[in-house]
Amino acid sequence: MKTMCKLSAAVVLFSLCFTCYAFAQAPIVGKWKTIDDETNEPKSIVNIFEKDGKYYGKIIELFIKEGDNQHPTCDKCKEDDPRKDQPTLGMEIIQGLQPNGDAFSWGTILDPKKGKVYKCKLWVEDGKLRVQGSFLFITRTQTWHRVE
Repeated sequence: MKTMCKLSAAVVLFSLCFTCYAFAQAPIVGKWKTIDDETNEPKSIVNIFEKDGKYYGKIIELFIKEGDNQHPTCDKCKEDDPRKDQPTLGMEIIQGLQPNGDAFSWGTILDPKKGKVYKCKLWVEDGKLRVQGSFLFITRTQTWHRVE
């Protein structure tokens, strides 16, 4: 009986920890309007989702100005990147992020316009998503806004 009670208590404790962990991850999941850090204009809507304990982001909508290429591709991606010459719309630009304290790190983000892949870190600050990409000593940070 004592063993059964200890086992039940352990299961309840594990369930509570897992629930708290899963709830803590929820803030980055969802749709976000990307804002270009160079022009301060909206570029796209990215849907961030969880798959097998890691986080990914896919472009689900583009804001394209009149006169610009209406069907952009990642023509500047490296030859060995499977996204090379693929349509930007529907492209997975965030890959492999993992929880890291109050942030999500250890993954990458692609700038499809420049074809560059950066180390990526995301965190929520004042209800907005801070997106930081870095390569060597160069860091770019954007602020994305949640889309309801």
